[in-house]
Amino acid sequence: MTAISYILVFIVALLAGFGSILDQFEMHQPIITCTLIGIVTGHPMEGLLLGGQMQLIVLGWMNIGAAASPDTALAGVVSSILVCIKGAEISEGIALAIPLAIAGQLLTIFVRTLTVGLGHYADKTAAEGSARGIVVATYVGLAMQGLRIALPALAVLAVPTELVTNALQAIPEWLTGGLNVGGGMIVAVGYAMVINMMATRQNWPFFFLGFALSAISSLNLVAMGIIGLVLAIVYVQIAPQFNNNQNGGTSSGGGSVDDALDAILEDYE
Repeated sequence: MTAISYILVFIVALLAGFGSILDQFEMHQPIITCTLIGIVTGHPMEGLLLGGQMQLIVLGWMNIGAAASPDTALAGVVSSILVCIKGAEISEGIALAIPLAIAGQLLTIFVRTLTVGLGHYADKTAAEGSARGIVVATYVGLAMQGLRIALPALAVLAVPTELVTNALQAIPEWLTGGLNVGGGMIVAVGYAMVINMMATRQNWPFFFLGFALSAISSLNLVAMGIIGLVLAIVYVQIAPQFNNNQNGGTSSGGGSVDDALDAILEDYE
């Protein structure tokens, strides 16, 4: 692998660390980090497959209040380095993702503890009427989060491939099998958490419709996506019409789709 590839992997790791705290561009999500590292290392297919499977595992992970979730950034970056550069199998990268996420969780708690001092520094400079300290504290804290992912990534890159291969082969099959089973169970938990947040009377019909359509073997993911898009468009477009009907045709719009469907369901109850 060329030096440019190593530099690009380092940049992706930095962006993943930034994304884990900014949440704006979701650069820390495995589907993005693994795919980008796969592209810059010449293994886009392996990166995409790894990222897609890992994304299902982390689907329901989120920070709630002061509780930090397992770190998706470190898991995605290091696992993709192992698979795309060090020659590990995709199943091995997935099996190692959860321990790596726990290690990343400890790292992010440590870094966030350090940034408490930066917050006090920013408060002090603000009290003195200077905004420079606030800017410095913000960028230093962001850099610490980026290096939290980039430095472990460099450490894994520096380890000889033969050593990594031997270490992976030394892992007993019962352990990797157990981690794979645990990862599969976490996928179900992640889906359950997302469904629990989205569960409303208006969404349940679409949920069950998706299950029914998935039983049709001739429909691939592209067809399912098109059907979902069409249903979403219809769902949005019918709202003004039902609002007009409910208001005797005098309304020019307004209201929500949920209100419209509530009215429809009440008519059938």
